[in-house]
Amino acid sequence: MKACNFASLDPVQRARKIVALGNVSRGDRELWDAFQQNPEEIAAEAEAAFVTLTGREAPPLEVEFELPDGPTEILRMVRTRRVQGFFRAAVLTSYEYRCALSDVAIPGLINVSHIIPWSANTARRADPSNGIALNALYDRAFDRGLITLDDSLRVIVSRRLKIEDAPAFQQQTLIALEGRPLRPPYRFAPDPVALAHHREHVFAD
Repeated sequence: MKACNFASLDPVQRARKIVALGNVSRGDRELWDAFQQNPEEIAAEAEAAFVTLTGREAPPLEVEFELPDGPTEILRMVRTRRVQGFFRAAVLTSYEYRCALSDVAIPGLINVSHIIPWSANTARRADPSNGIALNALYDRAFDRGLITLDDSLRVIVSRRLKIEDAPAFQQQTLIALEGRPLRPPYRFAPDPVALAHHREHVFAD
């Protein structure tokens, strides 16, 4: 019920008439506002608290790092991995551990894609509305700009995939995605601003 207090502060969840304790505290509101302003900072603090309480680190995303050199760089890497773990858990939970395009529900095949790439915007790294759960193939296609989403959350396929005599597998798994709607998440719907960035800066039309 305490978690529902936070959900009740989310406009999307309010529309779903989330049942909260009915007494959202000032602290709850301040934490919610802080997360909206700086999700990476709050995510790092939340994951640090999780590790303190459980002794377990959440699994991070598959993001390449340079090996850390010295205590400061090690601490920075630990923070980055914790932010990744928070982001991954938030997005996977929102999409109920299923691919938002194929509905595949095999955990080992589901990745979490950043809409605005990890390297492009530090402030959006931990923002769940900047993420989508996709199977490994669709995640790579999205990351490489071979597919994107329009404002109605329907797939746009790059002309680079629509080649003559495309192999049957390519036609059935990628080209056939054209116009397919994204299955909406339980919370943290994809941010239209992030999607516009992906179409403009990542998508290979």
